[in-house]
Amino acid sequence: MTASLTEQFDRFIQGQDPNAEKFAVEVVDYLLRLASDSQASDLHLIPQPHANDASKNQLLVLARMDGVLQQVGVIGDRAENVIARLKVQAGLLTYRTDVPQEGRLKQTLAELEIRVSIFPTIHGEKAVVRLFVGSGGYQSLEDLGLPNEVLNSLRGLLSATSGLGIVCGPAGSGKTTTLYASLREIRNRADFAKSLCTLEDPVEAVLDGVSQSQVKPGTDFDFEHGLKSLMRQDPEVIMVGEIRDRETARVAFQASLTGHLVLSSFHAGNAADAVSRLLDMSIEPYVLRSGLIGVLAQRLLRQSCGCESGCERCRHTSYRGRLAVAEFLDPNQPGLREAILNRSDARTIYDAAITNGMTSILESARAEVAAQRTTAEEFRRVFGLSVDPTHA
Repeated sequence: MTASLTEQFDRFIQGQDPNAEKFAVEVVDYLLRLASDSQASDLHLIPQPHANDASKNQLLVLARMDGVLQQVGVIGDRAENVIARLKVQAGLLTYRTDVPQEGRLKQTLAELEIRVSIFPTIHGEKAVVRLFVGSGGYQSLEDLGLPNEVLNSLRGLLSATSGLGIVCGPAGSGKTTTLYASLREIRNRADFAKSLCTLEDPVEAVLDGVSQSQVKPGTDFDFEHGLKSLMRQDPEVIMVGEIRDRETARVAFQASLTGHLVLSSFHAGNAADAVSRLLDMSIEPYVLRSGLIGVLAQRLLRQSCGCESGCERCRHTSYRGRLAVAEFLDPNQPGLREAILNRSDARTIYDAAITNGMTSILESARAEVAAQRTTAEEFRRVFGLSVDPTHA
């Protein structure tokens, strides 16, 4: 995080009395405001031995901004009270410090959905606070900044009346934002009312004209069971927040083959890997070939600020905001159909897609480096140190 925010946090914490009755309340409220104001996606509160007393713990505070964790500061005293306050707000058991717990803050800021995850460590309980800001300013497909060829392909997918479209990428790559923008595109483009439904975990933003439901993993209302029941609700478009297992994938394909357009996210590094992983989940090749109508893979890269060496606008990081790079795999292209039916590996599927004109996500990212909209260092951070940011 920026030096000014770190200094701001230090001034705040130094002005607090750790023995005051409302110390933990004020610290938690301040941290949530700080995260919201700085547009952080996550707060990490990590217990460590106290700098001056090894018998006590302190909390290292980190915030994830533009996909990167930045140090905010240290809570040196009464660290356990801060964690306990978070647990109270999230409706968790304060007397259980030996097991992981997850909850949702009952009081949120500016319509934010805030989730809390508690995890025991050898130095005490670690807390991670996730702030789901919805899709914010990224309301439409044009707002996403996708390459034109990818945007056009995605629009073609969204005009279909049946089939499965997948958005893939690692955590934090903007998959849900793209799915929300896609639902808005379908809703706004329709000449008449459409039955649009979602199954999510969690619901990150409220969409007008869409029936949204939050599943509860581990119960009878998980993705698999929810999707089976939703099929009886006369939906035309179904958004499944994430395909996590074979059964959810199987039901999603079943829906896609029975007159429904299904959209979902999937954890995979690129589009070819997504197809290969679906085959590994025992989805029959002929089912995948018939149901899958497109795979969009995307990543987010920090965007160069354009300043000489850091400034107030970029909080002295030389980066300001993020940009999307993406690739779109059309499984109906010649060669890809055969690769899928033959259960080919990811490399064969990838080569077939490139032969048919797909611009890879790596090439999309290299173009951004060449145009100086991002840096080679940022390219390597996202794609790995072994990947060349200048040429394949």
